[in-house]
Amino acid sequence: MASNYHVEHINFYIVDFNTTYHAILGRSAQAKFMAIPHYAYLVLKMPSPTGDLALWGNLSIAYACEIECLTLTEAIELSIQMANVVTDTKVMLTDDLEIPSLEPPRASTKSKETKEVGLSLDDPSKTMKIGAHLNPK
Repeated sequence: MASNYHVEHINFYIVDFNTTYHAILGRSAQAKFMAIPHYAYLVLKMPSPTGDLALWGNLSIAYACEIECLTLTEAIELSIQMANVVTDTKVMLTDDLEIPSLEPPRASTKSKETKEVGLSLDDPSKTMKIGAHLNPK
């Protein structure tokens, strides 16, 4: 609408990153336009000669952009963590990096090699032996 047209010069910085917003207006720019942002509805309202002027954002595009930004942030964080692991492994001794081929024997916590366990509360004669070195027969 021609009656709502107005030219106002504002100095701002252009930054190369993906974000939900096409422009980020600071408090001074919002005060100059007497604009009121509503972030939940992606709308910027300001007064005009013929009433309130509302600039609406596209919620689905904003949501898709936020998801893309979160995915990119997670990927960057993972690459930083991987770089830290590579740096840490260069500092470690080679003996500490080797994976043992056999598991070391475990120390027994009980003095008995086997233990007899009851299988039924009703019949105490039903038992079985459990242990680390039992004969499979």
